[in-house]
Amino acid sequence: MQWYKQAQAAEQVGDWGTAISLVSARAECFSADYSAHDNHLWHMDLLVRAERFDQLTELAVSDVHACRRLNRALYERGMETELRNRAGDGDRGALYHLVRWLHGAGRPQEACRAVELLAPEDEYAHHILAGLRTPTSEAR
Repeated sequence: MQWYKQAQAAEQVGDWGTAISLVSARAECFSADYSAHDNHLWHMDLLVRAERFDQLTELAVSDVHACRRLNRALYERGMETELRNRAGDGDRGALYHLVRWLHGAGRPQEACRAVELLAPEDEYAHHILAGLRTPTSEAR
């Protein structure tokens, strides 16, 4: 497991290229080998920490983990335009993060407008909006 220690050490010092190279070589999406799958998730996390959003965007086309991790990273960084663009391209996960972000930024009307413009038939998006409007959630 020398590679693992090397990858961890590289990660700790921010040597993203080395860490990503070592981990990605042993990563496999939806593998029966749980270690390979865990390495895949680690790989996605390293790409975010390295801010390699272009790579994640490319992977997100066919990799659900990359898509989820990219959308979450965009949400966490408040990258509204990128979320809106992804949602406009049909990425429902990006839409859900956009709605939550807009509401959290004190712009609930824009969250409603985003759903109406981008996915008016999406029941889950409406469910998120309804949950954000509840007095219980506002008290949190």
